[in-house]
Amino acid sequence: MREGAKRGKPFQSSSMYMICQQNTQYLIPNTQRLTPIMDNFWLSFLPIFMAVNAIGLLPLFISLTEGLEQDHIRRIILQSVLTATAVSLFFLAVGRIVLRLLGITVADFMIAGGALLFIISLNDLLAVESKLRQIDITSMGAVPLGVPLIVGPAVLTTILILVPEHGIVSTVAALIANILIAGGMFWTSAPIIRVLGKSGAKTLSKIGDLLLAAIAVMMIRKGVEQILSGLSQSM
Repeated sequence: MREGAKRGKPFQSSSMYMICQQNTQYLIPNTQRLTPIMDNFWLSFLPIFMAVNAIGLLPLFISLTEGLEQDHIRRIILQSVLTATAVSLFFLAVGRIVLRLLGITVADFMIAGGALLFIISLNDLLAVESKLRQIDITSMGAVPLGVPLIVGPAVLTTILILVPEHGIVSTVAALIANILIAGGMFWTSAPIIRVLGKSGAKTLSKIGDLLLAAIAVMMIRKGVEQILSGLSQSM
């Protein structure tokens, strides 16, 4: 007990981030002494994993690609992974500078991304046939799958926080690993659809649309709350 207490380290981040780090430490085997890079990798991996939410994205992916041919779906998966990686690495390199120059806040990101997702989900919910959707399948992997579903405001904010804490190498490695996990989840959608059948896939598709709309409303709400909180503090 005393030895375990000595190893505990306080964190100066949010309570949710503290829980992520504490839980991740229990995942690291005590019988082996991992290198500091691996320690930092796992401490970066779990917060990014929670922000990406690869498992929760699977119904949304099925709803967006329902009725498409497998060749198109594979291209969409590849495009989404490449887009998410490129955007996140670019934002990691110049994000703070660009946001500061343009005067854009995290709340602005949340409201804009939420509005985009809500329009997409509403369009899918009201469409009688999947052909009526106005999302271009040639760019679906980039928007909305790559950005803002895989890499959205939550992921971009998380990686900016993690770099000073755990270093650029560990953060980038954890980020890429989580993007590949999301791509792997998308890749398994075909056998899942075969098991569910056509009617089951359509039902799951509509559930995904509802989840997407709920996520969009949540992002807009949190963005508005952050703006109102900032205004109240400035008064």
